[in-house]
Amino acid sequence: MLEALGLDTLAENTYRLLLTNNDLDIEGIARELAVSPDEIRLALDRLAELALLRPSWESPGTLRPVQPDVGLQLLLERQQAELLRQQHQLAESRTAISQLVSEYSGPGMSGPSCEPLRGMDAIQARIEQLASRATAEVATFMPGGPQDAELIKAAMLIDQQVLERGVAIRTIALDSAHRHPGTLAYLRWLTEAGAQVRTAPALPLRMLIYDRRVALLPIDPHHSAAGAVQVTDRGTLTAVLALFEQFWAGAAPLDAEPAGPAGDDPGLSRQERELLRLLMAGLTDEGAGRQLGLSPRTIRRMMADIMKRLDARSRFEAGARAAERKWI
Repeated sequence: MLEALGLDTLAENTYRLLLTNNDLDIEGIARELAVSPDEIRLALDRLAELALLRPSWESPGTLRPVQPDVGLQLLLERQQAELLRQQHQLAESRTAISQLVSEYSGPGMSGPSCEPLRGMDAIQARIEQLASRATAEVATFMPGGPQDAELIKAAMLIDQQVLERGVAIRTIALDSAHRHPGTLAYLRWLTEAGAQVRTAPALPLRMLIYDRRVALLPIDPHHSAAGAVQVTDRGTLTAVLALFEQFWAGAAPLDAEPAGPAGDDPGLSRQERELLRLLMAGLTDEGAGRQLGLSPRTIRRMMADIMKRLDARSRFEAGARAAERKWI
């Protein structure tokens, strides 16, 4: 239950036992939990690292358990601070990627580490070429709404050839893919073929990374068909890879459909939380829709529903009330 705070099962069980019986020594704890004393020593070390055990004033040389309302609250606050730090890093990575794309899309931007590709034919030809040369992994962001049937057909052919050669594929699509039968069917096929597929509520841009050495980024993140930039310099790839891994860590398996509101506390789904975050950051309905893969009409309908559930008369009020309830 407390793994998210850094406690494994044995450490949690040890902590629970000490809260009710702090007189047990290591051998006594081991007998109670049916494990070896060495395992208990490791568990106690972990609890001490997390400040859930502290030196006893009454019995020098021994440790006492910190009460949950103090110790676990501190752990939760640390976890929240870490999440905020990761979100800050993610925002910085997004900004860095946008700046790099903007720089590379300027006139005359080309060279050994940066090659512009204009038009869908040039992009598709380069995708085929890079896929045929991949030896370890292809990692992709797949944002947007319903995917074009012809593009899906072409992608399936390339994906199958890549997977048959033993090359791994990791793809992050949008939660909204569950709304689009054609896109969802493709992602399910990809999973059954051996790829790893996850979904996220929003993605900043379309990109493909081959063997962690070459990346294709759109010249215009809002219109990927306009052209792409192939980059190979280490600085850009470091930022691109960090961005992908951050999204991958927070994405959900394809089969775990995004949770919606339920129970007495309706809460917000991942997609709704991201929508509020984007709108509070100043994006328009159209801008938020592009990142979520939803139409402006759907965005407006979702916001109307959120405002109704929060009894809010404005979007700002909805954001404030969601924050008060710790929904975002």
